[in-house]
Amino acid sequence: MNFLTRFSLKNAVAVFIISFLLILGGLYSFSSLKVDLLPNIEFPQLSIEVVYPGASPEDINEQVTSKLEEKFKSIEGIKKMQSSSYESISIINLEFPFHTDMKDMERQVDTIIKDTKLPDNVQTKINRFSFGTFPIFNISLFAKQGVDLQKVLERDVIPELNKINGINSVSVGGMKEEVVQITIDKQKAARAGLTLSQVKDQINEKFLSFPAGNVNTDTLQIPVRVQEKLDTVQALENMTLTSPMAQTMTPAFQGRVMQATPLLKLKDIATIETITDQPEKTRYDLKESLSMAVTKKQDANTVEVADKVIKVLNAHKDEFHYAIGFDSAEGIKKSVESLVREGLLGALFASIAVLVFLRNVRATIIAIISIPLSLIVSSIFLHRLDISLNVMTLGGMAVAVGRVVDDSIVVIENIFRRVRKSKTGMNDELVQDSTKEILKAITSSTITTVVVFLPLGFVGGITGEFFLPFALTIVFSLFLSLIVAVTIVPVLAKFSFKKVPPEEKEGALQRFYGRVIAWSLNHKVIVLALSVVLLVGSFALVPKLGFTFLPNEEQKTLVASIELPSSTSLEKTNDVSLKIEKMFANQKEIKDVTAGVGSRDFRTGLKRSNQANYFIRLKEGVNVTRFIKTLEKNMQSIVDEEAKGTKVGVQELSSGGPPSNNDVNIDLYSNDLASLQKAAKDVENYMNKRKDLKYVTNNFADHQKQVVVQIDPAKAAEYGVSGFQVLGTIADATRPVQVGTLKLDGIDRTVQLSYDKGIDSIDALKNTLIFTKRGLVPVSAIADVKEVDTYTSIQKLDGKVFARVSAQIVGDNIQKVTQDVIDHVKKEVKLPKDVSFEGGGGSDDTVETFRQLGLAMIVAIGLVYITMLITFGKARIPFIILSALIFVPIGSLLGLYVAHEPMSVSVMIGLLMLIGIVTTNAIVLVDRIGQNREQKGMTVRDALIEAGKTRLRPILMTAFATITSLIPLALTKASGTLISKGLAITVIGGLTSSTLLTLVIIPVMYELFFFRQVKKERSA
Repeated sequence: MNFLTRFSLKNAVAVFIISFLLILGGLYSFSSLKVDLLPNIEFPQLSIEVVYPGASPEDINEQVTSKLEEKFKSIEGIKKMQSSSYESISIINLEFPFHTDMKDMERQVDTIIKDTKLPDNVQTKINRFSFGTFPIFNISLFAKQGVDLQKVLERDVIPELNKINGINSVSVGGMKEEVVQITIDKQKAARAGLTLSQVKDQINEKFLSFPAGNVNTDTLQIPVRVQEKLDTVQALENMTLTSPMAQTMTPAFQGRVMQATPLLKLKDIATIETITDQPEKTRYDLKESLSMAVTKKQDANTVEVADKVIKVLNAHKDEFHYAIGFDSAEGIKKSVESLVREGLLGALFASIAVLVFLRNVRATIIAIISIPLSLIVSSIFLHRLDISLNVMTLGGMAVAVGRVVDDSIVVIENIFRRVRKSKTGMNDELVQDSTKEILKAITSSTITTVVVFLPLGFVGGITGEFFLPFALTIVFSLFLSLIVAVTIVPVLAKFSFKKVPPEEKEGALQRFYGRVIAWSLNHKVIVLALSVVLLVGSFALVPKLGFTFLPNEEQKTLVASIELPSSTSLEKTNDVSLKIEKMFANQKEIKDVTAGVGSRDFRTGLKRSNQANYFIRLKEGVNVTRFIKTLEKNMQSIVDEEAKGTKVGVQELSSGGPPSNNDVNIDLYSNDLASLQKAAKDVENYMNKRKDLKYVTNNFADHQKQVVVQIDPAKAAEYGVSGFQVLGTIADATRPVQVGTLKLDGIDRTVQLSYDKGIDSIDALKNTLIFTKRGLVPVSAIADVKEVDTYTSIQKLDGKVFARVSAQIVGDNIQKVTQDVIDHVKKEVKLPKDVSFEGGGGSDDTVETFRQLGLAMIVAIGLVYITMLITFGKARIPFIILSALIFVPIGSLLGLYVAHEPMSVSVMIGLLMLIGIVTTNAIVLVDRIGQNREQKGMTVRDALIEAGKTRLRPILMTAFATITSLIPLALTKASGTLISKGLAITVIGGLTSSTLLTLVIIPVMYELFFFRQVKKERSA
C-alpha cells in the first residue's frame, strides 16, 4: 500500500478533492439511510390462519388442524410446528432455519392448503413476520364539537394515510356500524313455513345483476343486462316472500290459496329497523375515542413514515385532536440520539487522549480526522447494501470511534517522531519512509481486527443476523481508516510539521518502562506465574456474573388484559373495564391508558366480546417490576368482585428486538386432556410461588360449558331430516343470520336477521321445532340434547397435544434458574402417570449461541494466526503476538463484575472484537523488534528494550483512545444502548489488562521463543 502514500504526496490537491467528494457522498448516504430501531430481520416463520365460522375447538382440530399438520410434515427443512385450535379458528405456526427461501416455502404451504380437503366455507391466510411489520403507532382520536369523526376518517384521513409511501395498513377501532336489523316473529314465520336462512336467500335473490347476451342491430351490438334491486329500506319492508309450503302444492290448489290469502310481505312477519352497533369500545384515559393503529411496510423508514402520519393528522386539527398512546418512532429517535451522543462524546474523549500524549494540536487534529472520514464514508456502503440506521449500526459506529483512529495515531506519531529527530526537516521522502516503516504493522493489525468478524457466519439463528449490520459497520470503518492513514494523514503531516521542536531525550515513562522490561526478562518465571494467578483468579468471578442471552431493558410501557368467562357480553366486559380504568386513573405512576374493550385477541386476531386490552404508559422513575405486582393485585381484586373466573395479565411491552431468551418453559404432553389440565395447573401454581419468576402463563385452556345435539340417524331418516337441516334450524334460533352488506338508501349497510325470541335454556333448545315430512316436530324427537364440559382450545407441538407453562426469569442467571425450576418440577410436582414433561426455554438457545460464539472465537484466532504468518513470514512470531490474548479475560471479567453486567451475547461479541484489537498493540511492538534485528542488527535483548521504548507511546495512545472513546457507552443508561453497553465494558476491561500485560509479556515470550538466539548472543 506504499504506492498510495507516494500517489497522495505527489497529488495532494487531487486527494483533497476526492476526499471532499467522498464526504459529500457519505453525508448524502447517511441522510438517506432508513431510520429504525432494529435491523429488519425476517423471521423464518409462517403463520397459517384458517377461519371456520361456528366450529368448536374439537371440530377445528379434527377437520382443519390435524389434516394440515399431517400434510405439513412433508415439507423439507421444517424445524418446529405449533398449532392452536380455538373456536372458529385454527392457527398453525411453522418455523424454518434462517436463510430459508420463505417465498418458496409460502408457495409450498399455499399449494398444500389448496390440495387438502378442508370444509367448504373456510377462509385461509398465510402471514410472515419481521421486526419491520410491528405497529408503529396507536393513536386515540377525539372529535371536535359538531364533527362526525368517523365520516372524516373514512372520507379523508384514512385514504390520505394509505397514500403515504411505506404505509402497510391503517385500522380504526371503536367505529360504529349502521345495521339493518330484521327481527322475525318466530310464530308467524313458522306458520308461513319460513326459516331465517330461507328469508336470507330470498332477500339476496332480489339483488340480481347479470349479463344476458347482446341485441344486434344493423350497426351496433348492444349488451343486455338483467337486474333486480331493492334500493331502499322501505322497498325491503314491502318485499314479497314465497312460502316453501306453497311451492309443494299443485298449481290448481296453489292458485286457490293465492286468491284466498293476500301476498306475504317481509313486514308482515318482521319488524325492520336501522340500529347503530359498536362491536368494540375504545377509550383514552376514560374518554370515549376512536383508536387508530398504523403499521408500516417491512422495508419502510419508520421515522419518516411516522412523521408523515403526524403531518396528515395535524392537517385535520380543526376537526379533531389526538393523543398518542404508543409511538415506536419516539423510542427510535431517543435510541438514535443517545447512541449519536455517546459516539460524539467518545470521539471527543479519544481526541483528548491523543492530545495528552502528543501535546501538539495540529498532530491531534490530523490523527482524529480519520474518525469523521471513516464513519461518514462507510455510510455509502451501508446505503448500497440497504442497511438501516439502527441501534446495531450506530452501536458499531460508537464502538469503532476509538479503533478507527488507531492507524492514524501510529502513522502520525511515527512521522512526528522522525521529523523531530531529522536534521534535514520535513520532506516527501521522510514522510514516505516514516509511513512505510509502520505500514506492515498497521495493515496487518487492521486486517486482523477485520477477520475476527468473518466467523460470525458460523453463528446461526437470529444472533448472527442481528449482529451482522454491527460487524459490517465496523469492518467498513476500519478499512477506510487504514486508507485514510496511508493517504490523507501523510499529506496533512507534510504541510503541518514544517516547524517542530527537536526530539527530546527519553522521558521518565520510557526510562521506567525500559527498566521494567529488563527486570521482567531477568525474572520470567515470576512474571508468568503472577499473570497466570491473575488469570485464574478472574475466572473465579464467572459464576458470580450470571448468564443471559441479552440483558433485560426495562420498558416504560405495559400491556394489560382481562379475559372474562367466554360467554360474557360486551356490555358486562365494558362495565368491568370501566372500574379497572378508574383504578388506573388513580395510580400516580401511570401517565396515560389506552383501552380497547371487545378488541382483537393478541393470540388469534379474533374480536372477543369478553376481553379488554390496555396500553399503559408509565412516568419516569417508576420501579416497573414492583408496580406490575401492585397493578395485578388491584386488577385481580376488582375482577374477583365483578366477574369470578376472569383472567388478568400485566407485563412490559415487548420491544420487538431479538429474543431476550430469559424465559423458562415446562412442556407437558398427554392425550388425556383432563390429566393435562390438572398437571398444567399444578405446575403453574408451583411457578407462581417462586420469587425468581414473573409473568407465569399457562396456554392450556379452561373448561367451558357446551351443549351437544347428538342426532339419532334412525329417527332422522324416519322423519326425512338431514343433519344440515337440524344444524340450520338451531343456528337460526341461536344466533343472527348475516345477510351481507346491501346498498340501501344510497348507503352500504350490514343487514342481519334474528328471531324475536331467542333460546335461553336447554329445554327451549329441545323444544325448537323442525320442519319434517311429517310436519313440525321438536329437536328432542330426533336428537339427544345434553350439556357437557369442553375446552376452549387445543394446543399441539409437532403434532402432539401439549400444555406449556412459561415464565420470565427475574435477574440474569438464566441457566441456573432454568435448571432449578426443571429439577423442582420433577421432585415437588406430582404429575399424573400419563403426563410426560420436558423442561427448557431460552437457556437452551443461549447455551447453543454461546457454543457457536466460542467456536467463532477459535476460528477467529486461527484466521489472525494465518494473517500474521503471511505478514511476518515466521511461524513463531504469530504465537508471540497471540500470547497477549491469554490475559484479555482478566480485565473483561473484572470490569463486568464491578459493573454488575452478566455474561451475555454482547459480551461474547466484545471478546470476539478484542481478539483483533489486542493483537494490534502486540503487532506494533513485534514489528519494531523485527526491524531492529533485521535492519539494525541489534541483539534480541537490545531490540526488545529499544522497541518497547519507541512503541510505548503509540501503544498507550491507541489503547487509551479506544478505551476513553467507549467510556460514554459503558456508563450510559439510555434506552437502546444496552446491547452496546456490555460490549463496551468488556472491551474497556480486556484492553486495559491486555495492554498493560502485553508491554511486559510480549518481550518475555519473545525471548522464550528465541531462547537459542539469546543464549548464543550472551555467550558471544
